[in-house]
Amino acid sequence: MFRKLLFGLLTVSLLLTACAPAAPPSPAPAPVSTEALATEIPTAIPTPEPIAVTDGLGREVTLTVAAQTVVSLAPSNTEILFAVGADGQTVGRDMFSDYPEAAASLPDVGGSMGAYDLEAIVALSPDLVLAGGINSPELVKSIEDLGLTVYYLPNPGTLEEMYANLETVGQLTGHTDDAAALVESLQARVAAVDEKIASVSERPSVFYELDSTDPAKPYTAGPGTFVDLLIDRAGGDNIGSELEGQWAQISLEQLIVLNPDVILLGDSLFGTTVESVKQRPGWEALAAVQNDQVFPFNDNLVSRPGPRLVDGLEALAKQLHPDLFR
Repeated sequence: MFRKLLFGLLTVSLLLTACAPAAPPSPAPAPVSTEALATEIPTAIPTPEPIAVTDGLGREVTLTVAAQTVVSLAPSNTEILFAVGADGQTVGRDMFSDYPEAAASLPDVGGSMGAYDLEAIVALSPDLVLAGGINSPELVKSIEDLGLTVYYLPNPGTLEEMYANLETVGQLTGHTDDAAALVESLQARVAAVDEKIASVSERPSVFYELDSTDPAKPYTAGPGTFVDLLIDRAGGDNIGSELEGQWAQISLEQLIVLNPDVILLGDSLFGTTVESVKQRPGWEALAAVQNDQVFPFNDNLVSRPGPRLVDGLEALAKQLHPDLFR
């Protein structure tokens, strides 16, 4: 009896299996396109090209990558670093770098009378030390001998050369696009001044005072200086352009003969005032003094060869031709 029951169950099971629909075949894997394979293969990251630039001393300076830590040895260099967007990479500055205001919080590496604290510079571990025209080749060598990379940024002689310096610092610090945008904006501002000054028919004569320690023989800016270049571009005639040497003394007698229409006090930063000029013996003979055309002027705008030279040009043009800028 048990065998018959088992046989019956097996028979039913076989019949159910035979009657069941066949399982569908497993789908074949979808073909993988060559594009998909390409996206799955990791792309090699290109190695950045070294930065090689010839500096103002004729030396080729090479950086494997853009400098991430920079020490500035000149106020103009500090202003350039901040202007091109490398302020976060600037880790030290000379003692005279006071613009922008944030620069004052950086470690001070000296610079009084050309003496720098080399130990302080080394301690900052800079990728790049940015020297300037106020620094000597001997200083550059002494810093290089400590194993640091130094780039000597030359003093520009024109606004165009100043623009080139901005682009160079942008390249050295990885801010090429920022520097290009800055140069474009500065060029537009200069063009705007040029357009207004083109209509000028009368150019005032200008005495730009640099140092009046001896008021009978004050120092002024001679030919070839940025003061001379910017006064001319701002629609004035610098009487110092007739003297010899870039930083020249002029006697009170010469000054009276040349009789400037305007006196600008670049030494106002050191305490010289309009009132003190009016009280100088013999200066009452000058037309500028008689006509109240003596003005303080921020010398940093025309003596530091950085982007604020354009600020200086605008300030001079407004001072000499106020009617054009109202």
